[in-house]
Formats: sequence, C-alpha cells, structure tokens
Amino acid sequence: MSATSGRRVGLWLIGAFGGVATMITVGLAAMAKGLRDRTALVSERPAFGHLNRPEPADLVVGGHEIRAGSLMRSAEEFRAISGVLDRELLMACSEELAAATSRVRPGTIRNAGATIARLADWAPDEERLPLAAVLDRLTADIDAFAARERLDHVVVLNVSSTEPPLSAKEFPPTWDRLNASLASADPPRLPPSSLYALAAFRSGHSYINFTPSLGASFPAAYQLAEAQGALHAGKDGKTGETLMKTVLAPMFVHRNLKVLSWVGHNIFGNRDALVLDDPENKAAKVGSKDQVVHQILGYRPTTLVTIENIPDMGDWKTAWDHIHFQGFLGTPMTLQFIWQGCDSLLAAPLAIDLVRLADVAKQRNETGLIRAFAPFFKSPEGMEDNDFFRQTALLEQWAQKGPRTT
Repeated sequence: MSATSGRRVGLWLIGAFGGVATMITVGLAAMAKGLRDRTALVSERPAFGHLNRPEPADLVVGGHEIRAGSLMRSAEEFRAISGVLDRELLMACSEELAAATSRVRPGTIRNAGATIARLADWAPDEERLPLAAVLDRLTADIDAFAARERLDHVVVLNVSSTEPPLSAKEFPPTWDRLNASLASADPPRLPPSSLYALAAFRSGHSYINFTPSLGASFPAAYQLAEAQGALHAGKDGKTGETLMKTVLAPMFVHRNLKVLSWVGHNIFGNRDALVLDDPENKAAKVGSKDQVVHQILGYRPTTLVTIENIPDMGDWKTAWDHIHFQGFLGTPMTLQFIWQGCDSLLAAPLAIDLVRLADVAKQRNETGLIRAFAPFFKSPEGMEDNDFFRQTALLEQWAQKGPRTT
C-alpha cells in the first residue's frame, strides 16, 4: 500500500498535456506504485525529512490545456521521439494517466500571442467575451476540481509554453481596480499565465509559475493573494544550463577571477522550442537565462544566450557554454562545459518538489510569496541573490522552521 501524509492535495497543471506535465504525472504514478525511486527529488533529502510532505499517492492531478489529446498520447510521443519511458512503465501507469486526463479542462488563449494561439485546437473562442467571464470560467474549473475531489489544498502549477514578455505597468495597481476593469470594453491585456494565477488566488489556492511568463508578478495579484491567504512562488524553473551558471559564477567571485565573456548556445526540439522560435516568446526566456551571471558577478561581462529549435533533438536539450576569464598577471583563460539532459525529466522532479513544499507551507498557515523557493527558479520572485548555494541554505533554513499558527 502506498505511503500517505494524511492529506489530499490537488495538482492543477497549466499545459496539462505538455512534456513537463506528462513527466510529472507519469512520475507520480510510478513512485506511488513503487516502480521507480525518488532520485532527483530535492524534497527527499535529509534536510526535509522531518516535514509532512504529501506523498506521490496523495497528489490528484488535473489541469487546463489548449490542445486536444491525452496524457497517454503525450507519453507515447515522448517514448517514440525522445526515447524515454518504456512501454511497460506506461502500461502500468495507464489508469492514473487516464484518470488525470479525465480531469483536464479546456484552457484559454486570450492574449496568449499568435504563436501559442496557433497550437490551440481545444480552447474556446473567447475573444469577444468580457475578460471577467474568461476568469470566471477558469476559476470555476479549479473550484469544481477542489470540491469534486475533496481536496485539502490545490496547487496550480504553470508549466505551459513561454508567453511573449509583457510589462504589467499598464495594469491597475490594486486588485479592486483591476477586478472592476475586467468587465469593461477595454480591459488590460492580462495573459493566460496571469489569468490562471488570479483564478487560483480568488479561492485561496496556491500558484507556482515554472515559466518565465508574467504569471502573478504584478502588484494587484500580490494583493489578491495576501487578501485570500494564497501562496505563490516563481518564476522560470532552473533545470540545466542556468543551474550551472548559478553554481559556477560564485566560483569566479570567490577566486577573484574576472569573467570577460560568457556565451551559451542551447539547442533542443520539443514544443517549447517551437514556441521559442518566435522572437517575441524567445525574448522572455533569454532574459531570464542571461541575467543571473550579471547579478552574481556584480558587473557586466559580455554575455550571449542563444536558443535554437532543432526538431530532431526532441526533448533532449544540449547547451555549450564558453567562459573567457582573466587570471593572474592578466593571463586570459577559458572554461567550457556541455550540458545535455532530457528537458522535461529535468523539470518534472523540481515541479513535484515545489508542490510538496508548498503544501508544507500551507500546513504552516503561510501566505503570500514564498521567497525561500528561490533555488528552484532562474528569476526567483522577491530574491536578488542568484548564488545557488546561498539560495539552498535559505531553503533549508525555511524547512527547519516550526509550524506557524494563525
């Protein structure tokens, strides 16, 4: 019989038939059945062992999606194109994949941008509806999931495609004013990631933004989360090349070596790569990946980040980084590294960690932004320090805190 924490936690995935969501769902089912171990779960480290973390069997999966399909279809696609997952494992988890698929509802492409909208074949046409009606529909879907499954807590996890960068300066600064504007003929251009965040917060659900999209990163959303006692964290999961940057850049600082230039080239071929072929969508991702080096070093060497779609790579992402630095007596030196990993399988365990730890925060009656989750993100909300080791120390300190009471 599967272990349980005594809690029933909903995991509502935005981009429910995408690569990361599929790997999350397969992973949870496989761990719950004892078919795979928990390698790569940070929340299984001894520093977190005393926490009442929800077990894989405690997590109930549903979500929003803009593409017709199923989790099994997505998993089979991964098996065929990227060579990950074996047929026996998928068959063993087929009931869980089917159950999660049955809980998925059509998402929204309102203000998503042309590239993401072209992928949609399931989202309803809501362009002429008041934005308030779109938000009401998304909220009702999540609330119905919580009620139907008798959940103690719902975590809305955004693992959808990267939206074009958007400034929130045009949005009303308070929730009351923003809420009133949603029914107007000319509402603010809230992207889907932000609509999902607001839908979560309205009923006190948690929201985690694993993408570089805007999500809850604006004052009115923060205010709503605090008012409703909701938790949130983000943004842009730190899984590969940028993780290496946040590990290596502190080394140059501590050894007093001057970085002259840092160039990183990334190639992969999944659906996210297809979306990032659009220069607007790519700009959000490049900015998130590029800023950590400047922040850690405290100065601005020449930097370049490229992201290219190579379809035959599938979900396998390869990054080549070239670091040119100055050593003793002005001597130029070079460090290079190659990182190759299956993109969705790097992301999935971190996303599961965030959901498990968010439920710990919920049990402690924490509210608002969880800054301690910084080591999981490229652009951590509320945290200027991108040094991976200092971020991890803060997370471990957070884990040691005693339960909070209201």
